[in-house]
Amino acid sequence: MSSFANSSLPDALGHFGPYGGRYVPETLMHPLQELEAEYVRAQQDPEFHKELQYYLRQFCGRPSPLYLAERLTRELGGARVYLKREDLIHTGAHKINNAIGQVLLARRMGKARVIAETGAGQHGVATATVAAMFGLKCVVYMGEVDCQRQSLNVYRMRMLGSEVVSVSAGQKTLKEAINEAMRDWVTNIRDTHYILGTAYGAHPYPLMVRNFQRVIGDEARRQILESEKRLPDLLVACVGGGSNAIGLFYPFLEDDSVKMLGVEAGGEGIIPERHAARFQGGSLGVLQGTRSYILQDENGQIQLTHSVSAGLDYAAVGPEHAWLRDAGRVEYSYATDDQALKAFSTLARLEGIIPALESSHAIAAVMERAPKMGKDQVIIANLSGRGDKDVAQAAAKLGM
Repeated sequence: MSSFANSSLPDALGHFGPYGGRYVPETLMHPLQELEAEYVRAQQDPEFHKELQYYLRQFCGRPSPLYLAERLTRELGGARVYLKREDLIHTGAHKINNAIGQVLLARRMGKARVIAETGAGQHGVATATVAAMFGLKCVVYMGEVDCQRQSLNVYRMRMLGSEVVSVSAGQKTLKEAINEAMRDWVTNIRDTHYILGTAYGAHPYPLMVRNFQRVIGDEARRQILESEKRLPDLLVACVGGGSNAIGLFYPFLEDDSVKMLGVEAGGEGIIPERHAARFQGGSLGVLQGTRSYILQDENGQIQLTHSVSAGLDYAAVGPEHAWLRDAGRVEYSYATDDQALKAFSTLARLEGIIPALESSHAIAAVMERAPKMGKDQVIIANLSGRGDKDVAQAAAKLGM
């Protein structure tokens, strides 16, 4: 067994080694402490877990299947490739796992309104969905560029009764959407809960989101033991903020035989301001509540980012991922836009599954790694979302 004492991290102040923490204005310290206290109480309350499991099962459709991609496996000629089918969960992505958990906390705290940020729109849709289900007011902040390239999800959120605010500041993508959501939260602390969508931000969000998403890895572990009678050799997931990846990885961290690969957005190549691979071109810094690897210039100014995938187009990475990289427990690579688009069309053609462009980065890494592995080896790739939202954009890029 590994020496990873993963159950003890983060520490009481939200640190994963030098990463994480709580770097926020004084006005947000109390609501974060209130949220942490309520989360701790909920974790110790059997009724909370019973309610959470009920909605994950009956509303979200869990467990998601672990699917052996036979044609992709034959095409690649190496390791057997399994897909963890988060694309089949209600709303079409893993984001609902966390949104359900957080909306239950919001109700326990008596909040009548929720807000969220979103990039590709999947977290916004998940938040709008749970707000509709529980009758809460909902506002979702989304960059203007992302509203244009993910217009389907904008319509879905509005159909669900949520207000979508298009953010026109800065690069008009996810970073600016988070800024606006945080401004809203500061202004409306009393009645509003911020359902942050990824394993990032000020403590307790990285801890809380990871624990709500670990259902992915817990299920995958049981399913692969049933299918293969052993653990996988490699786990693969895309990494934006990192919630789908940490959700898959976390339950396997103490299994030394299981290697893990997080795949960032390489954009047009590792050229400043043309990618979003924080571990390739980033450095230690603080952004939007936490300390982690950030794409910034020598003066600490946040650099522009680019990815064909709106959900990976962000300048920072979750603090637990930074710690796992430093510790050598997880390897992090990147896939370019072109590689992700090739994976997008390959999976559609071979398996009849259209993946999200975010998930396509993980499939691109599988296409590179699987042929180099033995046929007796096993890969689990997290198919974190479905690609309906990306079809028009991908078709234009692929000249279809």
